[in-house]
Amino acid sequence: MANIDTVPREENASPPPQEREPFEALARDQVADMLRLPHFGRRGALMVAGILVFLWAASGFYRVQPDEQGIVLHFGKWVSTQASGVHYHWPYPIETVLLPKTTQINQLVIGKRDGSRERNQILTGDENIVEAEGVVFWRIRDAGQFLFKVADAEGTLRVAAESALREVIGQNPIQSALSDKRQQIAQQTEVVLQRLLDKYQAGITITQVQLLRIDPPPAVIDAFNDVQRARADQERARNEAEAYRNDMLPHARGEAEHITQEAAAYGEQVVDLARGEAQSFLAVAAAYERHKDVTMRRLYLEGVDELLKRSGRVIVDLSAHGGGVVPYLPLMEPGPKPAAVAEGPVAGAVK
Repeated sequence: MANIDTVPREENASPPPQEREPFEALARDQVADMLRLPHFGRRGALMVAGILVFLWAASGFYRVQPDEQGIVLHFGKWVSTQASGVHYHWPYPIETVLLPKTTQINQLVIGKRDGSRERNQILTGDENIVEAEGVVFWRIRDAGQFLFKVADAEGTLRVAAESALREVIGQNPIQSALSDKRQQIAQQTEVVLQRLLDKYQAGITITQVQLLRIDPPPAVIDAFNDVQRARADQERARNEAEAYRNDMLPHARGEAEHITQEAAAYGEQVVDLARGEAQSFLAVAAAYERHKDVTMRRLYLEGVDELLKRSGRVIVDLSAHGGGVVPYLPLMEPGPKPAAVAEGPVAGAVK
């Protein structure tokens, strides 16, 4: 005993096994107490099972937001599509619900992939080649079709969009694709693309198609620009000629109409004068039939009067009337007196 008491104990030495056993037993008892389930009896077990079943059944309630569609899967198979509101489905793992967004506008760029421009070359209606690039804006219309009718909805949309763009550009000449009909081509592409997606039952609605660029290939861009400049010059010359034509034709039409109206007025005037002269001649002829001497004398005097109005000198042959005196008639307009002349058998001259 004395030897045992005098032997010093090292500070880090482990206690002998006899001293460790009580501590290990105490620790095991405490852990067992912590893990031991409470004993409820048969009624308590049924209550707990009922609560668990209630919670499992209550997990089948779900809410579909206004911008979503509820896709119900029965053991992974699509069985129904639910609109917005509160609904119920068999809890997991019997049924599950997918809630894709149906009002979100998505966009797909065609002509570019992975951030680099790809050569999306298209043959036009007049057998020219262009490179096209555009953006397709789309949204999910039927979530069930979008998820289960096609294996890769976005990939299908890309291929269909490129096919629709090729079809529409292939029906138009290059000039239309590069200038005035670009918006019309985009609208036609939207119609053709929507028809293809409906045929595939992709559940996608196309909201808009925008063409970002339609250009010739880089290898021929310089030659193409020269052709475009020549066409621009041709169009400018045509416009100038059209403007000159539009300026000259109204003047020519107006002048022709003026000449036509003058000719018609002249014709009416000549016809009226002829009719007046004819009526006057008929009146004189009728008077001549009734009074030949008087009418002949009057016609003679009227003829002399008309002749003397255009003459500056009047020569009277007295011998023609047997030496008689011709009565003076004011047949001439007043004016300067011409010089009297006498020639041959003329006896004298009077105004």
